[in-house]
Amino acid sequence: MIGRRTIRDFVKMHGLGNDFVVFDSRGDGLRLDDSQVRMVADRKMGVGCDQLITLLPSDDADAFMRIQNADGGEVDACGNASRCVASLLMDEKGENTATLMTNAGLLTCSRDDGSNRVSVDMGVPNFDWQAIPLARDMDTISGDYSHGPLSAPGFANVGNPHAVFFVNDASAVSLDTLGPAIETDSLFPERINVEVAQILSPERIRMRVWERGVGITRACGTGACATLVAANRRGLIGRNATVQLDGGDLQIDWADND
Repeated sequence: MIGRRTIRDFVKMHGLGNDFVVFDSRGDGLRLDDSQVRMVADRKMGVGCDQLITLLPSDDADAFMRIQNADGGEVDACGNASRCVASLLMDEKGENTATLMTNAGLLTCSRDDGSNRVSVDMGVPNFDWQAIPLARDMDTISGDYSHGPLSAPGFANVGNPHAVFFVNDASAVSLDTLGPAIETDSLFPERINVEVAQILSPERIRMRVWERGVGITRACGTGACATLVAANRRGLIGRNATVQLDGGDLQIDWADND
């Protein structure tokens, strides 16, 4: 329910436990403000979700995907939401491909007939310190930053800004206290998503995430991409790996053309 008298249909979906409320507003252009998003996202007083997704008309894609975090703030990209929404659009079209326009640009999505898995091309990651963005110039492979036991993060913008800290045991990190402090540090003028990553093998990474405007989530698609590219730039892993999240596994492939 949006307000006291307006009732809307929605779809509740999740990608590896990263959950979304999806409104199809291509017919009426509904736009929810921050307070309405917070009401819907509230897990006790509302429906409950990590992100609220609004589908709007697009001249250049099957739909425009507006993404708002649980706190109401709008963000540019969401990998797991893209997989979920693409699946809806593919079912609607009766096809195994779909395109999504986002604030981060056009995303192409495909579905494998055999496994029913949905893949999204998230585009080229950006490593320039101003594009993350950071408040000052620094190396984005191993940044000059630390907070408590976490230090020297790799930075990447994959539609959203990420700081990836490599640790010996991702499960042992107090992400519930370190995450919000790092997210709101003055080094990050647009706040930042925080990942702690543990290299398990040349083909597998364990990762946990604190998402800006949400908190700890069970999975994060752009965070998994950022973790893979940050590990590769540091020489810790190749360009293909399984990223093991609290909600399950994502297969991340960083193409040779980036």
